[in-house]
Amino acid sequence: MGRAVLSQFLTLSPRLSSSLRFCGRLGSKYLKRPGFIRHNRTINGYNGAGFRCCCSVSLSQPAVPETSSIPVRKRIVSGVQPTGAIHLGNYLGAIKTWIELQNSYDTLFFIVDLHAITLPYDTQQLSKATRNTAAIYLACGVDTSKASVFVQSHVRAHVELMWLLSSATPIGWLNRMIQFKEKSRKAGDENVGVALLTYPVLMASDILLYQSDLVPVGEDQKQHLELTRELAERVNYLYGGRKWKKLGGRGGAIFKVPEPLIPPAGARVMSLTDGLSKMSKSAPSDQSRINLLDPKDVIANKIKRCKTDSFSGMEFDSPERPECNNLLSIYQLISGKTKEEVAQECQDMNWGTFKTLLTDALVDHLHPIQVRHEEIISDPAYLDGVLGEGATKAAAIADATLSNVYQAMGFLYR
Repeated sequence: MGRAVLSQFLTLSPRLSSSLRFCGRLGSKYLKRPGFIRHNRTINGYNGAGFRCCCSVSLSQPAVPETSSIPVRKRIVSGVQPTGAIHLGNYLGAIKTWIELQNSYDTLFFIVDLHAITLPYDTQQLSKATRNTAAIYLACGVDTSKASVFVQSHVRAHVELMWLLSSATPIGWLNRMIQFKEKSRKAGDENVGVALLTYPVLMASDILLYQSDLVPVGEDQKQHLELTRELAERVNYLYGGRKWKKLGGRGGAIFKVPEPLIPPAGARVMSLTDGLSKMSKSAPSDQSRINLLDPKDVIANKIKRCKTDSFSGMEFDSPERPECNNLLSIYQLISGKTKEEVAQECQDMNWGTFKTLLTDALVDHLHPIQVRHEEIISDPAYLDGVLGEGATKAAAIADATLSNVYQAMGFLYR
């Protein structure tokens, strides 16, 4: 969820569910230490790019009897911030992957507007950008008959659970977050709000509210997801099990411990001006990214001027040619071809020929998205209806989880 979470498939690696882990690992002696976090534990995920995935054997719904033939789908949640223009990295790293996921999973995709205020922002643009981001989700192919689409701030449980989780989050865990260190250094201490530090707790709330089995995460968000997993285990240990049962609850684990979902390609689309830096909304130069709503001539100009190298031919995975690898990867994902097919097609091309090929592929792929986006954004009643229905469905799940947390933490029943 990153910051394009909320912000970017697929050989799934199964792990035991949180409920199975609860009786063993969660009760281990080192979890009793207030400052405990296992930073060097490996996450079982895909070691690749795109928006990302791994599988848990836990279920997103209560287990059905063995005699039932009703399929139970695992649940996935993900989102993108409404700050800046949605660019090719957001699309290839997250949204495009959602279109495939919604056919096989119980999916919730939201616009993470609460995350958008952790740094200075334009209050006049936030609402407009939120609606625009939702329209892009739908234009890219998110199907509301298969997925819930909603705005994060429209489900109040996100903020409530964040506060409850904050009480169980050691400050040392947050101080270790790499993104906080990087962003606070850039912004300057006097301009950094507490929200930037506690952002990972809100991200954990986003995920744990929905008892998520899988979470698409970018390479830069893996540390935040690991914190979410550790926090789920910590809360399960502190308040779950017999302690919760004595308070009238069902006992056992309060939260599922989610797994990362990481596809083999596209998870980290790089800048057009620097093949070693991630394509980003916050980069000062718009030349560094392809925005989803860029017109044809702008796309052509950006590709024409993007950074290349002096080597002949085109090849993947050369450490001396990061820009070449990035542009080939973009072409592979946009064209739908395999890596081997692209390598064979482009191996003898010069940069001029390849740039024309890439430009045409991008324009052809993005044009129908742009047309559909214009239709959706021009029909505010339709868009409001989609977001309202999505929030209602999401709140039903979130409120059930929140009620359990309140009960397990000893609050007076309302």
